This record gives sequence, structure tokens and C-alpha cells, in this order.
Amino acid sequence: MTDSQAAPAAVKILIAGGFGVGKTTLVGSVSEVTPLRTEEYLTRASVGVDSLDGVDTKDTTTVALDFGRITIGPELVVYLFGTPGQERFWFMWNDLVNGALGGVVIADTRRLESSFASIDFFESRRIPFVVAINCFDGVNTRTAAEIRVALDLDPQVPLLVGDVRTRAFGRDVLLALVEHLINQPALV
Repeated sequence: MTDSQAAPAAVKILIAGGFGVGKTTLVGSVSEVTPLRTEEYLTRASVGVDSLDGVDTKDTTTVALDFGRITIGPELVVYLFGTPGQERFWFMWNDLVNGALGGVVIADTRRLESSFASIDFFESRRIPFVVAINCFDGVNTRTAAEIRVALDLDPQVPLLVGDVRTRAFGRDVLLALVEHLINQPALV
């Protein structure tokens, strides 16, 4: 393989958040390829195990991961890995995070508490992340300052508000993560 045929560098980004906040949707909105999805229909077995509070019309769930790709150029490819949101699948996060450069936590203002575990996950592993507030149907019930306080976010953690269904917002979230990664202090 010559230098001009060298494989591109790969960057891995983890997309996390609670059940039904829009992780699968974000991966799908920005991926250049049809995303790999491991969605299954919710069954009676999940009754009493998975809370549908605030997402009562949801009928599928990610059971392993979502996977998408963005080619930045011949030298760089970004791989997106969306995590499952239910607590019973959190054990997979430890494998999915291996090699991740950074993360995105997606939150829903109607259920901010569902994002606490994702924020704790990245903070405890010292992995830089941004928070994307997904405004379902354009509805945002809180200001950015109120959300920052409710999530107890460090002032340096970028917080963006928008609709993950739109490619432009997904792009902005990923660019904010890149900028946040660039501004991280060098590890000695």
C-alpha cells in the first residue's frame, strides 16, 4: 500500500443518553451511510422494566448499538456509536467506549434525569463530551442556564439546543465536540 492509498485515520465518537431521547435519530441524521441499527419492538417483557414516561408512543428500542459513518476526507473518517438507553443494557457502554475520542449526551428537557447516568459515565472516565438538548416538536421547556444547573454541568461543557432530526443540528453538535476536544488541556 502506497502513502496515497493509506487507510484513513478513524475517530470514534459515542452518542449516549437515556431511553428515547434521540440517539438513533441523531446517528441517522448525520450518517453518510444507512446506519446499522439494532432496534427491536418493545414487548410485554419490558413492562415494569422500561419506563415509557414521557415517551409513551415509543414502540422500538436499541438493544445493542447504532452505528454511522461520516467521511471528512481521504485521511479521516468519523465513526458514530449510539448506545442503548435502558439501564438493563448499560453494561455494553463499557465496551462501546473503548477507543472513543469523545462523546455526545443527548437530553430531553421533559426527562432530564434520564441523562444523569450518561453524564456521570463520561465524567468518571474523563472523556470530553458535549450535551445536546433535543427539542421534540420544537418544544423547549427550560432555558440553557436552567438546564445547565439541573444537569450540574461544568461550565466548560458545551450545551446546544435543537432538533436532532435535522442534519444541520447534528453537524453543529459534532463540530462543538471537535472544538471542545481541541480545547482540552494536554495530558502529561
